[in-house]
Amino acid sequence: MAVESPYTSEQLESLGLSPDRLPRHVAIIMDGNGRWAQNRGLPRIEGHRRGVESVRTVVEEAARLGLEQLTLYCFSSENWKRPRIELDLLMSLLQRYVVAERAEIMRQDIRFVTIGRTDRIHPRIFQEVNATIELSRDNPGMKLCLALDYGARDEIVGAMRQIAEKVRAGALDPAAIDEETISSHLFTAGMVDPDLVIRTAGEMRISNFLLWQISYAELWVTETLWPDFRQPELFSALRDYAGRERRFGGLKTV
Repeated sequence: MAVESPYTSEQLESLGLSPDRLPRHVAIIMDGNGRWAQNRGLPRIEGHRRGVESVRTVVEEAARLGLEQLTLYCFSSENWKRPRIELDLLMSLLQRYVVAERAEIMRQDIRFVTIGRTDRIHPRIFQEVNATIELSRDNPGMKLCLALDYGARDEIVGAMRQIAEKVRAGALDPAAIDEETISSHLFTAGMVDPDLVIRTAGEMRISNFLLWQISYAELWVTETLWPDFRQPELFSALRDYAGRERRFGGLKTV
């Protein structure tokens, strides 16, 4: 399906969005696929399949809006506890997505990246993931980041180990360790922190997602289940974000 040109300032304003009040980086905790299927008497995997349609819609809209980055929480490190049949189907959906969307990713100049562990995903599947990463490496448009086998605590532990090794080797003075040191050892090194975190399905928790990076992010929660999340919900989140005053721990200016 052809993607329209990026929104003009006038088009954004007609949608109730201010061009200078859009977030640079939106991160989404996509929740509710299983409940969506259960509510319809369908297998859980049908909810995941329908959720892929929401991914396509949101990626397209985020690119048209000119966001710098969109990060989607696709598979957590805790998701390995799910039944094997569901895990196999989820991995199959991932493989099909990164193959099927390559043409659109390239046409929209999207740069595709991932964060998370890579050693537990089947090599055949990660080969396809990496092929899309490499193909889009030089694209100048929005960065689309999938969090795969990702857990924030695991990420922070890994960063601390890397830093500790440098200290032990004499390559890093402990007194020189600061926030930038830690940030540069995370999976998200070099990425801008999220400005807005969206969570679907009404759950009021972070679920071990980007704990370091979202320290000052704005949170927006909707009761909408992820398979039903489309442009209206995305625009509602962006309008709400635009109306907030971000003080980053400071006082309101007058």
